[in-house]
Amino acid sequence: MKLLVINPNISDDVTALIESEARRSASPGTELLVRTAGHGVEYIETRFESLITAGAVAEIIAEHTICPAAGGDADPIDGVVVAAFGDPGMPALKELADVPVIGITEAALCAAALQGHRFSIIAISDRIRPWYVDCVERFGLGGRLASIRSINETLNAIGSVQQDFKETLLALSQRAVAEDGADVVILAGAPLAGLARELRGQIPVPVVDGISAGIRMAEAVVGLQSGPHRAGAFAPPPVKARKGLSENLDAALTAAQTASNAAAPSPS
Repeated sequence: MKLLVINPNISDDVTALIESEARRSASPGTELLVRTAGHGVEYIETRFESLITAGAVAEIIAEHTICPAAGGDADPIDGVVVAAFGDPGMPALKELADVPVIGITEAALCAAALQGHRFSIIAISDRIRPWYVDCVERFGLGGRLASIRSINETLNAIGSVQQDFKETLLALSQRAVAEDGADVVILAGAPLAGLARELRGQIPVPVVDGISAGIRMAEAVVGLQSGPHRAGAFAPPPVKARKGLSENLDAALTAAQTASNAAAPSPS
């Protein structure tokens, strides 16, 4: 199994954190191809920043999911993990690829929902909280959100958040359990990748790491071999005139649309 893991922000130090936790989490035999967004922002805090980033993620998916017949990679990937909390571009990105595309938010929420009734999200900034609330509600889990607690101090560097605020993040997690009634704590965002391993045992409930959840959920969904979207809400976009797209994105759309049309039942 080969998974494409995408860091939707432009921070190489965060990509290193993602890759490290992803490799610790992956099953034996799972190959990981880790990529960083080619344009965008240092780290994503708002809906607008997510919008900017979605295009960069789509470009990487297009580059690595074009079928060989359309000039793509002869060793295609089996699944995609969008490795930023908030899942930039999701669920729309599911329309582009013929393989499962899993966001670490949906993976973490599913993991939390399986382990407890109410969960809390620990975030790296106050500004990020409204977007995260939107994400939880989009997945229909608003009623199970105990709280979102966040760091309310200026970050020194996105790659050093764990080191700079470890005690703060631990305290926020413990308060989420004691004061908010969380049955599960989610450490949100790629900059916190791997921290759950360090804090387990210091928080009296299950602690979910988004990167770890994303890798394991992607492996599970790929293993189900459920088949691609050829119809319904996540079928490829309809064929229509377009202009200004990159060569890879245009080819990926064409390939997806061609496969969808070929699978469509003929009118009786």
